[in-house]
Amino acid sequence: MTRRQFVAGTSLAAAGLAFGGGGARADQQTVRIGYIADFNGGSLYAIAEDQGYWEPEGLAPDLKVFTNGPLQIQALGAGSLDFGYIGPGALWLPASGKTKVVAINSIGFADRVIAQDGINSMEDLKGKKVGVPEGTSGDMVLRLALQKAGMTVDDIQQIKMDPSTVVAAFSSKQIDAAGIWYPLIGIIKKNVPDMKELAGSKDFYPEHSFPTAMVARNEVVTEQPELTAKYLRVLKKAMDFRARNMEKSIELTATLLGVSVDAVKADAANGQYFSTAELVGFTRDGTVDKWLSGMNELFTSFGKLDKPLPPKEFYTVDLFIAD
Repeated sequence: MTRRQFVAGTSLAAAGLAFGGGGARADQQTVRIGYIADFNGGSLYAIAEDQGYWEPEGLAPDLKVFTNGPLQIQALGAGSLDFGYIGPGALWLPASGKTKVVAINSIGFADRVIAQDGINSMEDLKGKKVGVPEGTSGDMVLRLALQKAGMTVDDIQQIKMDPSTVVAAFSSKQIDAAGIWYPLIGIIKKNVPDMKELAGSKDFYPEHSFPTAMVARNEVVTEQPELTAKYLRVLKKAMDFRARNMEKSIELTATLLGVSVDAVKADAANGQYFSTAELVGFTRDGTVDKWLSGMNELFTSFGKLDKPLPPKEFYTVDLFIAD
């Protein structure tokens, strides 16, 4: 699968679902939702669409595809989205008060530091050109791996790029390395089969857990609590379906994204997924608070945040555990 095929497929799928949202009946409320075109970002929406979870709640989803989490936070702040999806690297944004986490989606293991052939360690990156989408989980895993090697971003030539530019620049060998994630790495591998994976998010687990999350515009949570409750009821049903039916969930997500089942299956392997009951349990017993507090500590150590909000101020616990 080429990058062009991947982008074209996901754009067509997103356009189709956005059109469906625009055709809401008079008794339905359109809800504007951002997502990333991968299993973590798209699977719950693919399931909800196929299983008809939206209509009983009186909602018509208008799905919009994004390349990363920070862009969705900007759209939320501008009022053009109601809900979005972010990976762990963008959790510094709710921790700075820019949005609310309304649900944990998964623990992600998709992020890697990759390098061109001949670069065999993080130490070999000293002075090298490294592409990274700023403020994302690719940025996070790059900083963690550098830290583990006794280095910082000052030891490399960090080049800020959007994700699709990272794919193109690495494939054409304009950069020496990158902080990026699957499924984009799968595309890169087809173009650069001798690339190396120097580090990955799983290398730092369980000392660090990397949650992905569904987020809401602050005003939606405070001014439209019933809309948030309806959205969460849809998500919870989809979470339980995914926990029971992983193979079917992969097939449905492949259809949404317009890519092969094998590609989505490989992508889905880079995460740990939970039922609603498990996530409610993790919320009640403090596990989710520990995950989010751990991310705050990372962002503080990276210099991304000085005084992050405690999780209880940006994760809407009461809304998530409500029936």
